Amino acid sequence: MKYIVILGDGMADYPVESLGGKTPLEVAKKPYMDMIAQKGEIGLVQTVPKDFPPGSDVANLSAMGYDPYKYYTGRSPLEGVSMGVNLGDNDTAFRANLVTLSDEEPYSNKTMIDYSSDEISTREARAIMQDINKQLGNEFLTFYGGISYRHLMVWKGCDTEYKLTPPHDISGKPIAKYLPDSPIILHLMEKSNTILKNHPINLKRVEKGLRPANSIWIWGQGKKPSLSSFQDKYGIKGCVISAVDLVKGIGICAGMKSVEVEGATGNIHTNFEGKANAAISCLEESDFVYVHIEAPDECGHRFETENKVRAIELIDEKVIKPIFDTLTEKKQEFSIMVLPDHPTPLSLGTHVHDPVPYAIYRFGDSGSNLTYTEANGKKGKFIEKGYKLMDYFIKG
Repeated sequence: MKYIVILGDGMADYPVESLGGKTPLEVAKKPYMDMIAQKGEIGLVQTVPKDFPPGSDVANLSAMGYDPYKYYTGRSPLEGVSMGVNLGDNDTAFRANLVTLSDEEPYSNKTMIDYSSDEISTREARAIMQDINKQLGNEFLTFYGGISYRHLMVWKGCDTEYKLTPPHDISGKPIAKYLPDSPIILHLMEKSNTILKNHPINLKRVEKGLRPANSIWIWGQGKKPSLSSFQDKYGIKGCVISAVDLVKGIGICAGMKSVEVEGATGNIHTNFEGKANAAISCLEESDFVYVHIEAPDECGHRFETENKVRAIELIDEKVIKPIFDTLTEKKQEFSIMVLPDHPTPLSLGTHVHDPVPYAIYRFGDSGSNLTYTEANGKKGKFIEKGYKLMDYFIKG
């Protein structure tokens, strides 16, 4: 038996006025997602406990079968694992986004224009982060370049919890109420703005009509993670396929193989076909594959209604269809599950705690006859503890 999880990050939503009061899942043409629900089952799962922030870190940890209360140590350390950063027991990792802030002075008067700096290219971003590390790094602080706007800061000997806000939660808002409660972290952010506002890469970006990456924004702190082996837990060997370091890091910590896909970007322009092909190849040597697609979440954060609908359709057409058809043609017995990690409502532009719809098709299922939507999810089983969904999916 082969097991496939297709996770559309942030895919669930609320009814949208411009979509006639329907959600993107209700509007999107997604015959394979609907078939999985109709031939199999559909239900709801609470991926994020109410007393955790509704982040992709906690949600994907749950979706992979790990209890956040037992295993969650913070977001950034999981990303660090994927980036090859070795954390010491006394180190704390932080996410360092490259963001676009408005030009007002002083720093506290600025507004969060874009949490991704127009989805800055990895090549540009890594050059900028090298300069940030040269000027702000020291024996205690090191900055590491990641993918696009997503980067890492490691602070040796830091053992204090700080109040830090994700930048995608404050798009379009003045930053004054959301600044860190650490004078050191605030100083680093302010100093980065001085370094970056006239950086050659940013001057060229402005000439091209692109937003400059004119500040780092530090958040998402955490300590060195430790997960039990997925293979020991479920008795099957697995792979994880994602464009984002967070999900790759969870997979690696769980002992899975992280598969790189050329052209995987984490947005709607990602290599959907490449992810499907990689999943099919993985299943030749493993029994489990976790395919994570970030695009719907990014569209939700950016208030891009049409793109979110299209992202769902592309997942269905370019990822689920080839995997499902290939395994069916090979007469391979398989189980496949589709779900979001959390909702990212277009009306809010950020994550919420609401439970999400899951659909599971097991080879030979009779079916629910319900299409894959948030409303239909309420008609099926409700799994209150999200980490138990993987047990249910694999063990039945």
